Amino acid sequence: MGAMRVNAKLRLLTQLLRTTATTELLPRWQEIRAEAKPDGSLVTATDLAIQAHLTAALALVFPEIPLLGEEMTATEQQRLLDGNAPRLWILDPLDGTSNYAAGFPYFSISLALLDAGQITHGVILDPVRDECFCAARGQGAWCNGEPLRVHAIGNALSDCLAMIDLKRLPAAHLAALFRPGGFRSQRNLGSVALDWCWLASGRYQLYLHGGQRLWDYAAGRLIAEEAGAIVQHYDPDDCIPTSPLTLTPQFAIAAANTELFNLWLDFVQLPKRTMT
Repeated sequence: MGAMRVNAKLRLLTQLLRTTATTELLPRWQEIRAEAKPDGSLVTATDLAIQAHLTAALALVFPEIPLLGEEMTATEQQRLLDGNAPRLWILDPLDGTSNYAAGFPYFSISLALLDAGQITHGVILDPVRDECFCAARGQGAWCNGEPLRVHAIGNALSDCLAMIDLKRLPAAHLAALFRPGGFRSQRNLGSVALDWCWLASGRYQLYLHGGQRLWDYAAGRLIAEEAGAIVQHYDPDDCIPTSPLTLTPQFAIAAANTELFNLWLDFVQLPKRTMT
């Protein structure tokens, strides 16, 4: 599967994201002001410009496919997700806005295609490192055209680097994550889309996030799974495994292989959101 060539649709989407980053994202970097949205997250003029640019560009090539973007209202997002369109773009125009606004070089553009209830294509661009990650369901995952495969040094949790988003986990649960035996070391860098890509690239082996949204993981989860990662999303109220095609924030847990996933799931003991 990994030896297959990147298909034409992924090559086209890659070029669209690269062009958008060149014209809309990088020229504004480190010269931008961010504003807080009602949910407390940040938005910049760059988020809005990228969403507008890609909405127009995709409509020219795929006029029959509507687009659901992060910078829409929740009402409009739900209308699109519940609609009758057989296919739907899902866009995070700037994943890692806080990083971008602060000059921290870890952010991305994430685009996925939802087709008949499944994410079938995903493309994520890291414009700082000039790395474009992509995947097509059943065909594999790539970075700049080279096949991706997860990598684990060993099958013990203590052999692994873990990416853990601490901000959205219940405070009462955090200390337990740092008891002995859970991982060799821990990171938290601030772009969910790139987190998935770095798992797919073997740059770390364990993942935990307490509240990611559909546009955060639509492309990234596919890339990680096509690279061999084991992934599950959970309803944060009762920690029941769930289909992630929802606007409700989801717990995410993943690992580089099945053995590590089972050990990690047992170690983490997913908390219910009501703990907060």
